[in-house]
Amino acid sequence: MPDHQYALLVVGGGPGGYTAAIRGAQLGMRTAVIERERVGGVCLNWGCIPTKALLKNAEILQTFRRAAEWGITCDNLRFDFPAMIRRSRTVSERIVKGVEYLMKKNRIDVIPGRGRLSGPGTVEVSGNDGAPVTLRADHIVVATGARPRSLPGVTIDRTRVITSTEAMSLPAQPASMVIVGAGAIGVEFAWLYNALRTKVTLVEMLPGILPVEDRELTRTLETSLRKQGIEILTGTTVEAVRPGDSEVTVAVRSSEGERREVTAEVALMAVGVEGNVEDLGLEQAGVSVARGRISVDADYRTSAAGVYAIGDVIGPPWLAHVAAAEGVHCVEAIAGKHPAPLDYSSIPGCTYCQPQIASVGLTEEKALASGHELKIGRFPFRPLGKAMAIGESEGMVKLIFDAKYGELLGAHILGSDATELIAELAVAKNLETTAEGIFRTVHAHPTLGEAVMEAAAAAWGEAINI
Repeated sequence: MPDHQYALLVVGGGPGGYTAAIRGAQLGMRTAVIERERVGGVCLNWGCIPTKALLKNAEILQTFRRAAEWGITCDNLRFDFPAMIRRSRTVSERIVKGVEYLMKKNRIDVIPGRGRLSGPGTVEVSGNDGAPVTLRADHIVVATGARPRSLPGVTIDRTRVITSTEAMSLPAQPASMVIVGAGAIGVEFAWLYNALRTKVTLVEMLPGILPVEDRELTRTLETSLRKQGIEILTGTTVEAVRPGDSEVTVAVRSSEGERREVTAEVALMAVGVEGNVEDLGLEQAGVSVARGRISVDADYRTSAAGVYAIGDVIGPPWLAHVAAAEGVHCVEAIAGKHPAPLDYSSIPGCTYCQPQIASVGLTEEKALASGHELKIGRFPFRPLGKAMAIGESEGMVKLIFDAKYGELLGAHILGSDATELIAELAVAKNLETTAEGIFRTVHAHPTLGEAVMEAAAAAWGEAINI
C-alpha cells in the first residue's frame, strides 16, 4: 500500500473516475483511484465496448447475408456464438489493459477494494483481504457509477431474468428473448439477437421506442426493425414476470387494455439504471442525496466540503462521455482553472442498432414546446452516390434551426454511420454555427456527410440534390 496522503482521491475507476484521475495527474496532483473490480467500469468491462464488438459481429453477418447484392456468393454461412462472445471479451480486455497502462504512465495509484467516506478528507478502503486501510485526500471525487434496475416486484435472477451484463456473456444463444424497455440498451440488444435469428419481442410502456429521440425518426426506425423481424409492443405495460425452469413468461397489457403473455428462454430487463450510492458513507459525511442521486453544483461540488461527484451517480444523462467530460471539468475546477459549465444541451446520444440513430440538441417536439419558430431541413440518404455505392441508403438527416437567426437547435440522423456523422453537428452546435455556415462548408464527394450539408440547405430551400 502506498503512502496514504493524496491531493486527489477518486472513488470508482469507470470512464468518469479514470478520466478525472488522469486529468488530476496532468495538473500535478498526487492521485489515486479506488476500484473494487477493474478500471474501466461497466463501460469498458461490461457495457459500451464489448457490446459494440458484438454488434459488429452481427453487422458482418448481415452483410454476408446480403453479399449477392455485390455479386458475391457464399455457401454454408454459419456463425459461432461462443466465439463471438470470446472476441468481445478479448476486445474489452485489451481496452482495460490500455487504461491500466495509462494509470501507470500518469503515476496514479490504483487501490483495489471498496471505498467509503469515513470522515473529513478520509476514505476507508476495504480490500479483498478484508483489512481496512484509511486514505486521506484534499479532494475526494465520488464516481461509483450505476447498475441496472428492475421493475417493482421483478427479481433479476441472472438466469431467466437477466441484465445487459448477462446478455453479452450468455453461454449459448437463446432461441427466444423478451426485452423489457426500448431505450438504447434494449434496442441494441433487440437488433443484435434478432440478427442472430433469436426470436425477439421488445416491450416498451411509452408510445414509441427510444423515447428521448426525435419521434419522426424513431417511427421510421420502428418500421425498419419490424421489417427485420423484431416484434415491438409499444404502449405496453409489464404486469408480471414469472421465471420457470426452462423459460420465462412475461404478462403484458396494452394501452387499450388487451392482455397477453409472452414466453421466451430469457427476459432482459433494460428499464434503466440507478446510482451506486449505498454504503459509501454519504449521509454521515454530509453529502446530500436526493431520489438516489448525489446532488452537485455546476462544478460538481457536493454539500460536503472537499467532496465531489461525477457521472452516473449524479443522474442522467447516463453516458460514458458525459461522465468523462464531468470528470475533466470537476478536476480543472479543483485546480482553479475556472472551466466553462458543461453544456448538457449539446451532448450527443447514439444507438448502435442498424440503421443507427444519433442526435444532439432538441427534438422537433421540444423545440416547438420551447417556443421557437423553426426551419427544418431533411435529406434522405437514398439520393447520395456514396450511400448507393455502399448499399446503405436507408435513413435521413434532419436538422432543426431557429427560423430567425439560423441557429442549429437540434440534429438527428438515422442511417449507416449515424453515430460517426453526429460529431460534425455536435461541433457545429457547440460553436453556434448557423445553417448557412453548415451548407456553405464544402463537404467531400462522395460521402455520407453530404447529407448534412444538403439537409442544412434544405431548411432554407437551397438543397441541390433533391
